[in-house]
Amino acid sequence: MAMELSDFNEFFRREDEMCKVARRTICRFAAVFVGMLVAGGVAQAQTLSSVCDNSGFLAAQRAFENGGIKRDVPVHVCGKVIALSRRAKRTRSGWHGYFYMDVGNGVSIRIVSDLDEMNAPDWPWVTKGDNAEVVGRYYYDAPRRQGVDWTHHGTGRSWEVPGYVSINGMKYQ
Repeated sequence: MAMELSDFNEFFRREDEMCKVARRTICRFAAVFVGMLVAGGVAQAQTLSSVCDNSGFLAAQRAFENGGIKRDVPVHVCGKVIALSRRAKRTRSGWHGYFYMDVGNGVSIRIVSDLDEMNAPDWPWVTKGDNAEVVGRYYYDAPRRQGVDWTHHGTGRSWEVPGYVSINGMKYQ
């Protein structure tokens, strides 16, 4: 049973069409993946520990300082409040309260609370020595310009992880 030349041509034509479809599909998938990377979707798809992870935070801080991380990361940190701003500050995005907490290894971090977004009493609702647990977005602009913000329940186009601040067991979102 011999195959005719037209059978071979038809076989190779179909195979070529299937390869084109496969290449198009792979290219579309690659384009979507690269788009997610550029938009930050993959960076925010990171998992967030359900318990405090100060060592993970410290590792992220070192990675930022060494140039290894370029995008903000979700964090879950705990520690003692060591200082606070007694007065709320008005910024372009609303009223904010600020405090610093010790996360261990001699490191303290600035916590930014968006008072307009949080269900909390009038500022300050935190005092020096309080135990704090914070979920939010760690940003690093420079060694002296870093902190944790998005510590409220809201999310947006630029941040998908809802945050909170818990002071001595009282949770504010």
